[in-house]
Amino acid sequence: MTTPARGAHDHPLAGQGPTMLAVAVGGALGALARYGLGVAFPHGPGDFPLATFGINVVGCLLIGVVIVLLTEGPTPHPLARPFLTTGVLGGFTTFSTFATDVDQLLLAGHPGIAAGYLAATPVAAIAATWVGLRLTREAGGWG
Repeated sequence: MTTPARGAHDHPLAGQGPTMLAVAVGGALGALARYGLGVAFPHGPGDFPLATFGINVVGCLLIGVVIVLLTEGPTPHPLARPFLTTGVLGGFTTFSTFATDVDQLLLAGHPGIAAGYLAATPVAAIAATWVGLRLTREAGGWG
């Protein structure tokens, strides 16, 4: 049995140009917003990284809102979900900075703050996502 030749249209990325552009533009916007907030609200070497914590929690709240609007509301534009979720909110939230902040707190001799931040971030992020989902469903009459 022979395998048919794959054509260019069979490539997994075929036809994904508009989606990839939407993700890239959204990601750039989200990353710029995150960067701006990090610069506006810096923290010292031993301080709780409030800007990163807030960015991740607010980003998770917004992902809850956006997911409900995109999946339970009127049919959105096909590029809305990749632009808003993977792009804007994916670029806005930051697991890498969260991990780096924990490492920097440990290196600066602040294990208590590091442990608190390490525990509080995922708990607050998951709770914020749930709140975003719940409030949006109630506000839209979908829940």
